[in-house]
Amino acid sequence: MLGDSFRLLIPLTFLFTPAAAPAQSAPLANLRYELSFDSTTAASRTIRVALAFDITGPGPVLLSFPAWTPGAYEISYFARWVSNFAATAGGTPLRWDKLDHDTWRLQPGGARSARVSFDYLADSLDNAMAWARPDFVLLNGTNILPYPEGRGFDFPATVTVQTQPGWLVATGMQPGPAPRSYRAGNYHDLVDMPFFIGRMDFDSMRVGGKWMRLATYPAGAMTGPGRALLWDQASKITPPMSAVFRETPWETYTNLLIFTPQQGGGSALEHQNSHVGIYNPAFIGNPLLASITAHEIFHAWNVKRLRPADLWPYDYDEPQETVWLWVSEGITDYYSDLAMVRGGVIDSAQFMALTGEKISETAAAPPTALEDASLSTWIGPTNGTQYLYYPKGSLAGFMLDILIRDGSDNRRSLDDVMRELYRTTYKQGKGFTGVEWWRTVTRAAGGRSFADFNTRYIDGREPYPWAEILPLAGMRMATDTLREPRLGLAAAQDTSGAILVQQILPGSVAQEAGVQVGDRLLALGDIAISDPDFGPAFRTRFGRSEGDTLPIRVLRGADTLMLNGTVRLTARVESRLEADPRASAKAARIRNGITRGTIGR
Repeated sequence: MLGDSFRLLIPLTFLFTPAAAPAQSAPLANLRYELSFDSTTAASRTIRVALAFDITGPGPVLLSFPAWTPGAYEISYFARWVSNFAATAGGTPLRWDKLDHDTWRLQPGGARSARVSFDYLADSLDNAMAWARPDFVLLNGTNILPYPEGRGFDFPATVTVQTQPGWLVATGMQPGPAPRSYRAGNYHDLVDMPFFIGRMDFDSMRVGGKWMRLATYPAGAMTGPGRALLWDQASKITPPMSAVFRETPWETYTNLLIFTPQQGGGSALEHQNSHVGIYNPAFIGNPLLASITAHEIFHAWNVKRLRPADLWPYDYDEPQETVWLWVSEGITDYYSDLAMVRGGVIDSAQFMALTGEKISETAAAPPTALEDASLSTWIGPTNGTQYLYYPKGSLAGFMLDILIRDGSDNRRSLDDVMRELYRTTYKQGKGFTGVEWWRTVTRAAGGRSFADFNTRYIDGREPYPWAEILPLAGMRMATDTLREPRLGLAAAQDTSGAILVQQILPGSVAQEAGVQVGDRLLALGDIAISDPDFGPAFRTRFGRSEGDTLPIRVLRGADTLMLNGTVRLTARVESRLEADPRASAKAARIRNGITRGTIGR
């Protein structure tokens, strides 16, 4: 035991040492990025990158790579794919080392200008990544364009592309003074405009008074009726979105689409005047392609411009968490459906069918608060809620639209909320806060408080009150008992897009046919598992064939096997959303106002 005379002598400077100042690069100017990709570099799936710049002040040059791409809420650490880094000044090598895992530190030694170069491995088929083929590469600016650490992002820069003669370049960036050169006024714009480089189909047309472009890879994958259909759909879905905000915020918009069997389904990532979509070829001509396209185009307003204060401005170094992804992604999902029905791509019955599917999907998911789902997406929870803020957030937007229209006697809608926040926050150079969101919603709804709504359904986990909400919009839930074919197995998609059998129920069709855990499902009868419309197609094909043979094609190891099962029908209760023929006149006006984009009595 220590006596009273013991003294612990620690210098006060140790106890109160101030935090180290954030790392800061020497000031740089005249940043010029050069990207080289041709058949030679494609053989190694490599992009050769160079950055030349002027050094306008003292200190080491610190060049950092982003850790994530906005819109893809996951940490990727793009510096992982960098190799063969070199730095020179006037042709003389400069000394460099790593300051941290994604920052290179150069000692300029008095040089007033310098050049760095490196190779970037483009081997990841992902919207937020870089992916190369022998005649093509997709790249995002966040992948390959480093920035001066600690100097902010308000610096102009140019990008020059060197590629094979005859290959094309597609990007949303503004053209620069030289051929295949591009310019951006700040780093946020610079990295928010991905590139397609290589052989592709590339055309354009006027949509809503502005130019829209469509670049698709591989060349020849999307031609003829499939391409014409998407152009027709894009021309119909875009004007209703512009009508919500009363402006179209781009001079050109570029759809960058990849079709490859390596992709089991479809996904896309938004940018301010473009988006990247990666799809299985079965999506061509499928309504799902139009739906995802509508979702990404609406992001040009909601997220790329109107977004939560938590995401303003973007910070590329670490996770940028927000509880508002249910607005950024979920309400965008709601408006993709609205754009489809208001543009005439689908009818009101199909709109209600889509909404009904989301109601069923959300009801089957673990009870999860929308705010929690928004936060958890960064860690990719394995309980099935990682992306729940999409369908559940879409339904929250649907409910808010109904309540606003009901409270204002259909004189205001969620459109007014989105438009007002766009004007009062984005147009003022800032993101919206929670106070601003709910205040705007309350004002649109004629003063109705949404505090309880927020507590129970946004921050809380209570089931949505459809019995109370739907009658306000002249809708109702109906139920049907269906008999449909079942295999009796559980399967999931792996990282390559394959559907792997994970569990087989005893006595099931799958067990009797000889399906095994670990098999890759390829087709049932003549219906490919990769077909985006597989479920409905399977039920239609075999829904009246009980007792008939059910061919099951699987891949087991390196062998493709054809197993024979027997069609067995199982009863299932299905709920659907439909118009209520007994709706009041007000409720009918609200229902029609939602699908037509109108207000008033």
